[in-house]
Amino acid sequence: MKCMSLFSNIGVSEAYLDKIGIEVVVANELVKRRANLYSQIYPRTNMICGDITDPKIFNKLIEEGIRQKINIIKVTPPCQGMSNAGRKRKWDPRNNLIIPVINIITAVRPKYAFLENVPTLLLTKIPYKGEEILIPNLIRYKLSRYYHINVYKIDTKDYSVPQFRGRAIMLFTRKDQDRIWTIPPKDKKIVTMEDAIGSLPIVDPFVKDISCGELKKLFPKYYERKEAARRISKWHNPPHHIKRQVEIMMRTPTGCTAFNNKKHKPIKANGELVRGYKNTYKRQNWDTPAYTVTMDNRKISSQNNVHPGRYLGKNKRNEELYSDPRALTLYEIMKIMTIPDNWSVPNNVSQPFLRSVIGEGIPPLFVKKTFQELTR
Repeated sequence: MKCMSLFSNIGVSEAYLDKIGIEVVVANELVKRRANLYSQIYPRTNMICGDITDPKIFNKLIEEGIRQKINIIKVTPPCQGMSNAGRKRKWDPRNNLIIPVINIITAVRPKYAFLENVPTLLLTKIPYKGEEILIPNLIRYKLSRYYHINVYKIDTKDYSVPQFRGRAIMLFTRKDQDRIWTIPPKDKKIVTMEDAIGSLPIVDPFVKDISCGELKKLFPKYYERKEAARRISKWHNPPHHIKRQVEIMMRTPTGCTAFNNKKHKPIKANGELVRGYKNTYKRQNWDTPAYTVTMDNRKISSQNNVHPGRYLGKNKRNEELYSDPRALTLYEIMKIMTIPDNWSVPNNVSQPFLRSVIGEGIPPLFVKKTFQELTR
């Protein structure tokens, strides 16, 4: 089956599609840097880089969709205008991108379409012909004459993904098709952080504001562990951190925030206490799926980014210490996002950039399971 991918980013969600008989032949991405990387990962796909609201880009996508006889259109529009992690400005122009999507589906008329976004998509209004209308209602108004439309609110943890990630999913089936596209049944087993990354050995963080000698004193096995991590994956190295943050996380138990420590609380460079939310400076849990991976996933001070850690015992001051006082490595994030180990990302890609764009994506294992409903 031939697929068109709109707002494709670098193709995170498409990592398994070719293996289940879905060929993404046309893709569209606004940001050139992302589009270029997409083309390196998926060189056989015709990447049309540009603004979908630009008539030239819009018409080219329709022309290619018709010429290639596209069976499926996959749509993953930007969620920042609706996400609880964003500012959620009223009338954010990014929310209006659903309108050209509706028009492309109407023109190309694929057999199926897949739309995903944050759950608040279902409650978001946009201006249309001088009135306010809920996005799902506009979609039904414009497309229900051609398509059966199934709407779901799901959490990817229910589909073998080791991550809590709520999504709104809309599945479209053209009315002349015998098979109506539905969401797959939930899996019985919940995959935890322990299942996903629990077998990986300890990795110490690089602390950028101390000398190599001080680093070795803080983490006596730093270099041996770094080399062991390198052998596992080129992406298995932590972000750089600062000493005061690392030291408080060394004394923060699994699943806890440093704000709840009796003594070692988050502090600024001048020694003042940090004021912040208790989902920051916070370790993840081993016995549950990971928290939602966000774009800003390399900071201890951002939300739910710190490795769960293992209890190491007490130091000479009778303080309990925990391993891995750091943000998750990119490799660990890839495991949590269910990105396959053989995903062909070039070696020279910037890790901060890759972390950010992966944080926007939907786990590809969930996408695979959903699209397999069409290929059984």
